[in-house]
Amino acid sequence: MTEQIKRINLTVNGKLRKFIVSDDEGCVAPSETLLDTLRDKLGLTAAKRSCEHGACGCCTVIVDGEAVASCMLLTADCDGKSVTTLEGLCDPVTGELSPLQRAFADNSAFQCGFCTPGIIMSTQALLNKNPNPTEEELTDALSGNYCRCISHYQVIRTVMGFIHQMNGEAV
Repeated sequence: MTEQIKRINLTVNGKLRKFIVSDDEGCVAPSETLLDTLRDKLGLTAAKRSCEHGACGCCTVIVDGEAVASCMLLTADCDGKSVTTLEGLCDPVTGELSPLQRAFADNSAFQCGFCTPGIIMSTQALLNKNPNPTEEELTDALSGNYCRCISHYQVIRTVMGFIHQMNGEAV
């Protein structure tokens, strides 16, 4: 009896990626997390490996519009899904930072930068759904992101300023 080969397709940062799910070398293991696939197979290292329990937000990516902890999601369960990483927010032609990434850089809304990709991805997922969130909605969206280096107040100020700027309001 032959074992049926499971193939999965994911769209990562706009590019279709095809994988075979198997314990064989070069394949995606059935127990492999999306974080491992992104970092180890695709070389997309912005999502960070940290707590590996979904508690810190360092590995946050956007899957089908939702901010998710990629360390808690099996790649094999992502068939047909669309995944956006921090690298996918940059302009694909010029490599320039997205306006949100630029706002973080311009306002020093990071310190060591380890957790920053997850914070930006959580923020981007919120802004994709609600381009004009309240400060309370932003705080709630970032509640799963943990940072030891900076005050979340700087992040909140940066994002709220960015929102006002995008709306053409004085900052």
